Amino acid sequence: MQEYNLTPEQEDAHVEQQFRDLLDGYLASNHRKKVDIIERAFRFAKEAHKGVRRRSGEPYIIHPIAVAKIASQEIGLGSTSICAALLHDVVEDTEYTVEDIEQHFGRKIARIVEGLTKISGGIFGDKASVQAENFRKLLLTMSEDIRVVLIKMADRLHNMRTLGSMAPNKQYKIAGETLYIYAPLAHRLGLFEIKTELEDLSFKYEHPGEYQRITKLISQSEAGREMVYNDFATPILKRLDSMGLKYEAKARLKSVYSIWRKMDTKHIPFEEVYDLYAMRIIFDTPDGISEKEMCFKIYSALTDLYRPHPDRTRDWITNPKANGYQALHVTLMGPDGNWIEVQIRSRRMDEIAEKGFAAHWKYKIGEHEEESELNVWLKTIKDILDDPTPNAIDFLDTLKLNLFATEIVVFTPKGELLTLPAGATVLDVAFTLHSQLGFRCIAGKVNHKLVSLSHRLNSGDQVEVLTSHSQSPKPEWMAFLATAKAKTRLRKELRKVQQPVIEEGKKIFDQFIAQNDIIVNNSVMTKILGIYHVATREELFYKLGSGEVSIDDYLNVNTSRGARSLVSRLFRLGFGGDNKKTKVKKLLSVPDSDTAAKAARPKINTKETYVLRFNEQESNFAFAECCRPIPGDEVMGFITDEGTVEVHSLTCPRAQVLKASFGSRIVATKWDEISGSFLANIRIEGIDRHGILQELTRMISTALNIDIRRLNIEADKEVFTCDLGVLVSNTEAVVELCKSILKIEGVRKADRVRVYEQEQ
Repeated sequence: MQEYNLTPEQEDAHVEQQFRDLLDGYLASNHRKKVDIIERAFRFAKEAHKGVRRRSGEPYIIHPIAVAKIASQEIGLGSTSICAALLHDVVEDTEYTVEDIEQHFGRKIARIVEGLTKISGGIFGDKASVQAENFRKLLLTMSEDIRVVLIKMADRLHNMRTLGSMAPNKQYKIAGETLYIYAPLAHRLGLFEIKTELEDLSFKYEHPGEYQRITKLISQSEAGREMVYNDFATPILKRLDSMGLKYEAKARLKSVYSIWRKMDTKHIPFEEVYDLYAMRIIFDTPDGISEKEMCFKIYSALTDLYRPHPDRTRDWITNPKANGYQALHVTLMGPDGNWIEVQIRSRRMDEIAEKGFAAHWKYKIGEHEEESELNVWLKTIKDILDDPTPNAIDFLDTLKLNLFATEIVVFTPKGELLTLPAGATVLDVAFTLHSQLGFRCIAGKVNHKLVSLSHRLNSGDQVEVLTSHSQSPKPEWMAFLATAKAKTRLRKELRKVQQPVIEEGKKIFDQFIAQNDIIVNNSVMTKILGIYHVATREELFYKLGSGEVSIDDYLNVNTSRGARSLVSRLFRLGFGGDNKKTKVKKLLSVPDSDTAAKAARPKINTKETYVLRFNEQESNFAFAECCRPIPGDEVMGFITDEGTVEVHSLTCPRAQVLKASFGSRIVATKWDEISGSFLANIRIEGIDRHGILQELTRMISTALNIDIRRLNIEADKEVFTCDLGVLVSNTEAVVELCKSILKIEGVRKADRVRVYEQEQ
């Protein structure tokens, strides 16, 4: 970030120039020219934010101007949205109210500003429940006016572009929630340019080293890549010219983040990412010919030149994606023997692909069709919001599952087309068609073949739902469902049936708590739910009410030593009154050491980088079980309820959720004094031969002096796979080990595998 030290006159001139750039961009667009109201909104916001500065030192008004510029020039919104973007922080940060905005600028702009104010401060609060509630607000305002979320997206993009001025822990929090919510949401809205930039910026702050390395590799390979592209593209351009087309052709480079994702998930080096770029052909539709017909004419010309991949032609014109995306994709074998994807689009399709739903307003043809697509999406959101008590993290995961998942398209027996998330089952189809069909579903027919109701569907399947009046909904069905609508309806129906049993269980629970004088706070309840392996209070009450479990088996003081230690922990967490505490501690011999240790623990400053130390005598952190990082990994700290630091790998899926849900408890970390041995998992693949296992174990344990803790080898015909657990001091030792293993004859691949990758 550049140092900000302008004189007041220079600063004012800079602000005016930024606003002039915004206006110039607006005047060059196709929107009606309402300059006067934009000018008034700017003057109003400038006066309201007078004297306030951003963390970077620049005047605050620069931020609303930048957000308005993104909304106008990158998303394609008009004067109403530009005014709302200029005014979006006025109600939140100054004395002005929504009523003041309405008085000066009218009801429409005021409603959008109000929607943006409701969801200010990012989607997420300090607590998961607050976060879920704020997300609900976002989705509710979105269903009123989609422009609210589009401007919010512009706001987030500008915050990400200026993230360099924030403290490291804030960078983690904001980058984490951006990657977890905003980037997928941008994708679902069809804002592909913005989605890509949000992903790249998040990646840049979460993995700065990897970001720099991949950027450098892209730069170094540019000349060679250009040569390959030109060899591939030249015959295509000649053919398109001979067709008399007015078109634009360009190479579209894969983003840094998507290159890294491919390298990380497939465990391949940069050199093996062959689909580094795609070719995009954007044409102006000639008179008297449809866009679809023109796309297929170009497709025909391309497949005359190069061989197409049999399974990788995608017709998004006949069946557009739910976010409005249309194009024809074909993957061709290039002259160098590598597959290259070509995307064929009309000018209209290209603009909709880049600017999403916002661009639909510009093209009035097919408007109702596009509107209905948007309405289907918003209806899905309302279905999710109808469920009154979801656990916050589950709520987010359900949303991600539905709003951002890869989609499949299936057909009913009458040929009706249904768009569902990947992983959807016959039961999902039943609930999508009608709740009663879902409740009565016993099986299905997929492509005329009888299948179970849990059968997972593929794109293009024809699905018939079979029902029976004797069928009733079962709790285990939850595991078969992928759609929010189905989960919500099933949960409601089960709740209706289970309510009397739940109430009986609650009575049993309340009676026990009252008899033992336990105060049930969140910590106590979390512990109890963990012991019973249930996610919610209702599940616990249902198990107690149905007699599936007994509270005495687990919690009665007189049963067992294990139960006693549990009750002692519960009393420490939630027992009421000092006298009662003393009485119970005498009864159960509960030591005060845990409480004293917690009190003595120094408070962690989340604004500073936390230095990680680990040796035989002490450790100032704990390794997270979900990813078990080792020294040298890129990690972050999470402050637990007990006030200790739990260290997660930055690539751990759980870490993504924690960053998005508990941002205020994230701390930036760096490794310092670390001495000890840590378990690392290595996967080795190669060509099987006699004696290779002995050679492998001898080299690891004798030549490299590394302890093997686990070894599992499987051979299938000529190919073998070996999963190896070894004790190492840090990531450098893993890199050296993999290099040595690769020198053994027949070994083709040796890579470290994370815990969460093994479980997938």
